[in-house]
Amino acid sequence: MESRVRMALLYDFYGSLLTKRQQDFMELYFGEDLSLGEIAAEFNVSRQAVYDILNRAEAALQGYEQRLKLVDSFFTEKKRLRQLKQLVFKLQSTGLTQEQEKITAEIMALLDAMGPEGD
Repeated sequence: MESRVRMALLYDFYGSLLTKRQQDFMELYFGEDLSLGEIAAEFNVSRQAVYDILNRAEAALQGYEQRLKLVDSFFTEKKRLRQLKQLVFKLQSTGLTQEQEKITAEIMALLDAMGPEGD
């Protein structure tokens, strides 16, 4: 996964654990695509300070993921959900009884309620 995309994803999961300043810098750098110089000018700090804060924030986000693995779990569950739906579709194409069709429809409704499985 591309580094900027991964960092944005890590920020979505763990951003609230960062300091307010780290959050601000991450949002400007990754979310609004501002340069280090633009962020430095906005906060009246050096480019080096912005760079250091962003590096600490990135390290913190990666550390949280190493310990908690929420992003990895998210993609694993997304893959499992997609596989379950494929199995239900396959089952539905095998000529089911009315009761079995009702049950598979209920299963699909539950799977759909669990969230989108698309990429």
